[in-house]
This record gives sequence, structure tokens and C-alpha cells, in this order.
Amino acid sequence: MCGIAGILGVTDPEQAERDVRAMIERITHRGPNGIRVESGPGWCVAHARLSIIDLEGGWQPLHAAGSTIIGNGEIYNYLELAEEFQLKGKLATGSDFEPLLHLYAQEGEKAFERLRGMYAFCLIGCDGRTWLVRDGFGIKPLHTTQTEQGIAFASESGAFADELPSPAAEAVEQVLALGYGIDDISGRWIDRQSPGLVTRWNAEGEIAGFGLLDWEAAGRPPPPNDDKAALQALDAILEDSVRVHQRSDVPYGLFLSGGIDSSAIATLMSRLNERPVTAFTCGFDAPEARDERGAAERVAKALNLDWRETTFGEEDFWRIAPQVANFLDDPTTDYACLPTYKLAEAAKGTLTVVLSGEGGDELFGGYGRYRRALRPSWLGGRPAEPQIDAPFLKDGGAAALARWRQTAQAPTDYTPLQQAQYADIVTWLPNDLLLKLDRMLMAHGLEGRTPFLDREVAAFAFNLPDRMKVRGKYGKYILRKWLERHCPAAEPWAKKKGFTVPVASWIAPRAGDMGPRIAGVQAVAETCDVEAVRAVFTDPDQAHNRWPLMFFALWSRIHLEGAEPRAALSSLTGDS
Repeated sequence: MCGIAGILGVTDPEQAERDVRAMIERITHRGPNGIRVESGPGWCVAHARLSIIDLEGGWQPLHAAGSTIIGNGEIYNYLELAEEFQLKGKLATGSDFEPLLHLYAQEGEKAFERLRGMYAFCLIGCDGRTWLVRDGFGIKPLHTTQTEQGIAFASESGAFADELPSPAAEAVEQVLALGYGIDDISGRWIDRQSPGLVTRWNAEGEIAGFGLLDWEAAGRPPPPNDDKAALQALDAILEDSVRVHQRSDVPYGLFLSGGIDSSAIATLMSRLNERPVTAFTCGFDAPEARDERGAAERVAKALNLDWRETTFGEEDFWRIAPQVANFLDDPTTDYACLPTYKLAEAAKGTLTVVLSGEGGDELFGGYGRYRRALRPSWLGGRPAEPQIDAPFLKDGGAAALARWRQTAQAPTDYTPLQQAQYADIVTWLPNDLLLKLDRMLMAHGLEGRTPFLDREVAAFAFNLPDRMKVRGKYGKYILRKWLERHCPAAEPWAKKKGFTVPVASWIAPRAGDMGPRIAGVQAVAETCDVEAVRAVFTDPDQAHNRWPLMFFALWSRIHLEGAEPRAALSSLTGDS
């Protein structure tokens, strides 16, 4: 886990190096162990390192077989690739990225299809071609922009400038209607490289790209068709995924909610480790919040985890909200960012690598909206698409929903359930859940890993028969059956309680004063009906819309207007 930055097509090497150094220094939180900047013919790249594997020898850029690479993330099957391609004796380091350079020398871009991991990297090939590659789920971020020096790329858009230009109105509407942006909020100035996209660039400035969607299981055998065989296969596949996701030369643990997904990961980590695994849980000091600590503690005791709890209260809310906005160069109004930030803050100093349960609902069919989508309309069925309630937007969020539908269009040969899963995998997952995990953990120099989004797990789960994902009133049926056998303390058949952070109650005492200030923020005023925004902060029935507006206004003050985080919050609350 690191930060990367660079410029391709360099014409002024000295200026490019100054620019690249400035870029990487803006995102040093991603790589607290040190920075390296290096130039070559037509390029300059930089790497801010968070040391995870080969602490001494794994510094980047890496050079081998005539090629150069800098990367962010982990290639989990690097040991298997080194063995398969007989690279012993050829590798100069223990880095998980070095084997890829040797594979590229042998088979070019076909090597990218062999990778199992989370990654965003720039590979400058021995054949004169340069590649920018992002993993198929978009676990690791990658942004590009055109500069006077050439094509610039970086892990975060905040690397390109201290302040962003005027935002794209369409993306602002998406953030306020959906909770995340499908399009980059900086419009044409910055491009968020799509998950699974491989972009090729050459010295003549020619650019081309192709998709690498490694979670769709092309060419893999279908999963078992009966429950017993499926459970056996699931156990082996999940164990293997957790095993490779634990590959690390620094301390690792997990975030434990006590729900099905994190409990499954905890169960396998407990199985694979002799010592108690360290697990962190966040609870809420508010009576209306759904507190997960009781469920997490049951699982922790059953698995003999080294369980540590932290709490989140109103004081944390006002302290952490501006920091969350500061580290989210791409905005999402998902309030789960708040406890995730607090968990990372608590884990820092104890852990460097954290396993988390993102992807379990999307791949195994866990959301209630999937079950509703399978019912006929006369039984309350409705499409599994966002239910937008944004009366403060000038069009009520219609344009955002239309953009979502365009992006979420699934292949026609998918079942209705798979189509609903696909929609979340290409919209909500990369632009909200994974964005949240990456930015909140990287703010504290931690690496987040997602075993459910391993390509082998994904290929197995997504292609399971529908009845193994949704059966009766239960989603994630096969995963519940597995957990019932291996960790009954997780109570896998208990009703899913969902996740809430009581942001509305914390905002309520200040709402009347905040409304006019939020309505006056330029980016809000340009996108929203100002009177309707004020009404949100006076009408109790619209209290649920206060947090998205407040957070976007806070984000705008920081990233569009250059305010310091605490000053940005004070400008909205009126506190000195």
C-alpha cells in the first residue's frame, strides 16, 4: 500500500521532476516510510512507500528484465507466479511487484491477466510501451490528467493541486443524490481510471485501453450445484483467499463488526494463525445507534481473538468530520467513513495491514434490495436501484439516477439477481465502499485488504446458482450455512440489523444556524435550490438529508475553496 505519482511524455525533465515531487508530497500520508523520485527517457515517477513486504529490498521504482514499475497495492500470487515461471535466482528483491516485470518480458500485456490482487501501477516496458493498470474491482485508486509536461497520474486527485477547479455539476448532483460520484467531480480536468482498465501509452503519445474485468470468471469452471459440494468448495476458496491476504512482513488484523462478512474472515484468520488475531470494533455512545459491540464480542470470545473496542460519540463526530472530508479527495457522503476513520485511528500503531469484509454483500447476494427485485410487483417487488430522496436538487436527482442506470447496465445473459449484483459492483462498490476504505485507512498509513474481492472468491460467488445466494427471506444463504457450521456464535440466521451512525441527532441542535451557511456555499448554491436547502435544516421530516448537504459543503470548503479542515467546519457551524 503506497502512493504513486508520475508524468509520461516529459519534455522538460527538470520541471517534470519538480512537478512530480510536489505531487507525491501532497499524498505522503499514503506512504509514511519514505519517498523516491526517479526519471528516465520521457518519464518521471515517484513512490511514497508504506512498507509491507520485503521491508528492506522492496523500495520502488523496481527495475528488472529491461522494464520499470511503480505500484500501489499488493499482488497476492507473486510467490506462485515466481514458481510457475521459474524465476528463482532471477529476482533481486522479495517485492510482490518484481515478478510481474519478468512475466511482462516473456508475454507482454498478457501478464496482467495472471495477477491476483489489488493494484494500481505504471509499468514502463522494455518494448517502448507504458501501461497504467487498475485492478478489476477498483480496490486501489488511479487518477490521470493532462499537463503541459505530459500525462500525469497519481493515487489521489489531490496530488495534482492544492485546490480543485470548479466541480462538474453532474458529478455534484450524483454525490448529493446517490451518495457518491460515478463521474469524477473535477470533470474533464481529472479522469478517474475505471476499474479493470488497462491504458497503453507510447512515445508518440498514442493512447489506447482495454478492459480487464477479472471478477466475471471467464474461462473458469462453474461452481458446484448442490449445497454440500458448494460448502466444501467455499471453505477451500475462502481459506485460500484469507491465507494470501495475510501475506505481510508487518502486523495484521481485522475490523470486526460481528456481521456475517467480517465474522467469516475472523473465523478463517483464527484457523490460520496460532496466536490470537487482533480485531478492532467500533461502537456508538448514542441510544438510537445500532451498536455492533455485543455481536462482535461474542464472535471474538468464540474465536479467541485479541479483541479491542473503541467508541464513537458526538465529540468524535465534530472532530472527525472535517478530517474525513479532508482525506476524501473524491467525495462520498457515506457516514460509515466516520467510524472507519476512528477504527483506523485506533488500530494505528498496533496494525499495519487490516482485513475487512467489503464485497461480501455484493458477491453473495446480501442486500434486501436484491430480494425485493426478485419479487413480483404485486408482492412489493421493485428494481434494485437507488431510491433517491433529494428534493433540494433542482431536478430532484433525475439526472443522477439516469447516469446510474446507464453505468449499471448489465450483460443480458445475467440472471435478474446477477444484474442487480453487477449494478452494485460497478457503481456503489468502487465509488463508495472501496473509496471509503482506501482513504480512511491511508489517512493513518494502514493498508486495507478485502478477501471477498479476491478474483477466485468472486468468480465462485458471482456464478453460484441464485438459490445459493437468495433463498426465502435470506440473502447470502450459502455463506450463512458455512458460518453456521464454523462459527455459530456469529448467529448467521439472525435478522440483519443494518448499520447506522446517528448523524441526524448530532446535527439537530445546530441545524437552524447551519442551514443558511450551507446554502451559501458556492458549489451547493450552483447545484441546488437554495430555499429547499434551507428548508432541509428547519423541517424535521427532512433531517436525513442534512448530513449529505453538510458534508458536501464541508468538502467544498476544503477542496474547492482552500479552507483548513477545522476552519471549514467553523464556517458552517458558526463556532469560533
